[in-house]
This record gives sequence, C-alpha cells and structure tokens, in this order.
Amino acid sequence: MTRVLYVGGTGTISHSCVLASVARGQDVYVLNRGRTSSRRPLPPEATVLTADVRDPASVRETLGDRRFDAVVDFLTFDAAQARLAVDTYGGRTAQYVFVSSASVYHKPVLRVPIVESTPRRNPFTAYSRDKIDAEDAFMAAWRDEGFPVTVVRPSHTYDDIHPPLPGEWTVVDRLCRGDEVVVPGDGTSLWTLTHAADLAAGLVGLLGHPFTIGEAFHITSDEAYTWDQIYETVAAAAGTTARLVHVPSEMLSLAAPDWFWSELILGDLRYTALFDNTKIRRYVPSFAPRVTLPEVAPRWLEWRAAHPDATRPDPVVDAVLDRLAGGYDEARKVFAGLAPS
Repeated sequence: MTRVLYVGGTGTISHSCVLASVARGQDVYVLNRGRTSSRRPLPPEATVLTADVRDPASVRETLGDRRFDAVVDFLTFDAAQARLAVDTYGGRTAQYVFVSSASVYHKPVLRVPIVESTPRRNPFTAYSRDKIDAEDAFMAAWRDEGFPVTVVRPSHTYDDIHPPLPGEWTVVDRLCRGDEVVVPGDGTSLWTLTHAADLAAGLVGLLGHPFTIGEAFHITSDEAYTWDQIYETVAAAAGTTARLVHVPSEMLSLAAPDWFWSELILGDLRYTALFDNTKIRRYVPSFAPRVTLPEVAPRWLEWRAAHPDATRPDPVVDAVLDRLAGGYDEARKVFAGLAPS
C-alpha cells in the first residue's frame, strides 16, 4: 500500500487529492496546523498530523520516524520555503511532489498550446516569480543531492464550492441579482478551467511512479471557454442574463490597484491559456478530465443557497467592481461624445 503525506489537505486542490488517494486505497496522512475546514471535511480514513509546517522542529517531532512513499506539498511558495522543505523531508520520502503553478509559463504567451518545456517567465505576478524560484530550488536539490522532486503545475482549478471567477462569490452575487460584472479585455480570450477532481486523478496517478522524479507536469482540463462564456454560464444557471462590462486589462491595475485580482488578471488571466496534456497522459494513461463548467455552475448556486454566511458578497470587492464598471461607463460616454457625427 502506498503511504502518502499531504502537506495541506483542506484546500480546493489538496482536498480533492486526499479524497482520490483514499479512494485508491492508499495510506493517507495529512499534515497541517489542525484547522480543518468544515467546508471540506477530511475523510475518516485519513490520519491527521498537527504541526506548524514553517517550523521544522515541530514537523520532525510530529512525524517521528515515519517514512513515506510520497509527500505532496501544497504550501511551499518561494525558494526559502523550498530549501526548508528539502531539509525537513530529505530522506523521509521516495518522491516529493511540489505543487507549483501553470502561471509560471512565459507571459505574454508565446504560443499555444503550452507544453512543459515552454519557457518560464512572468514579470507581472510576484506569486508566479516566487513559484519559479521554488521550482529552481527543488530542481537544484535533485541535481546536487538526489532530492526526489516531481513538479506539478495546476492551472485555474475550482471545485463545487469555489467558483473560479475574479471576485468569487461577490461576482456570483452580482450575476444573480443582474448587476454589471467586469470582464478583463474583450472577453474573447480562451481560458482553461479544471475541476479539482480531474486534476486529482492526474496527480494521484503520478504517485509512486519512479520515472517522474526530476520531471514537471501540468495537469489541466482539455476544455477552454471564453471569459464571456464563463460569466454567461453562471448567469444562465442563476436564470439571469450576464451584464458584461469589458475593461482593458491594463486599466485594472491603474483603476483598482487595491483589488487582489488585478495583478493576477494582468499577469495571467488576460491571456489565452491552452495546454497540451500529452505528457501527463503518457505517464498516467487513465487521465481523462470529465467535469465541465455547465455541469458545476448549478452546484455553486446550490452551495450558495445552503451556506449564505460563507458566500456573502465582500463589500470591498463589490465597491471596487462598482467603481470599475461605473468609471468605464463614464469613459465610454465621453469617447462617444467625441466621435464625429
């Protein structure tokens, strides 16, 4: 039986991976600070270990003399944390899966589809640059010390309780009430969305595979939607019509520097993102993404109805979107007035 340690385990991606490992009969351990979310309860088959993952002494004390066939790390975000992970888990596992991000690939996008050998460079997003540095630190440890790392790069991933919209539940609320929502660019760029259960099937399929060491894999759906289609799909599930305000992506960081999503839109979401999944299929032949956006959109609305406290719109985000939509409407009126009659 494969013994797997998940560092994290209750997030959008990690929780689905825990469920997939348990379903495969693996001996599953979850290491976190013990703040298990009631939104994504861990299965009883998983053994929960409590420690501060940033404190190596705490982790070593909690793990004791346990060894693992695979450790899957969702909580490393930069080179310093990567080096700490190498020191903490070196000698404890036959495989260390570092969950990076597909946002590391070159922006602006050079060509599609994106493959694993596509250059990594993202000057727009600090998160992506830090993930690149972490990948480099892990790969250096593999070359120099034999640290058994496998890199996995998810793209934009969602589940049944986490809508993949910039603004999340606030935007869902606006769509449901028929208010305007802001779409980056002209809404026609193609964007790949992946359900966490589909990603988990690919990631768990890599566990224990001896030829994955030193390799990188992105794991995404084969389906892509325009941003207009994404918003319209959610609105249709709510029985409304999406009122879309198209704002140039470059304007978002200027008009709304206080909005968390503005940097991610500028550095990632505004580009067409299509991925070639040949490599993951070569190593995991059973990988076959099945979940579609139209299938899941009604589930978000069911979750929202059942959990109103957890899905309330954020008044700060709502105000940002009002400001963006209103400001762009005013700008269009000005330019319309300048047009020759």
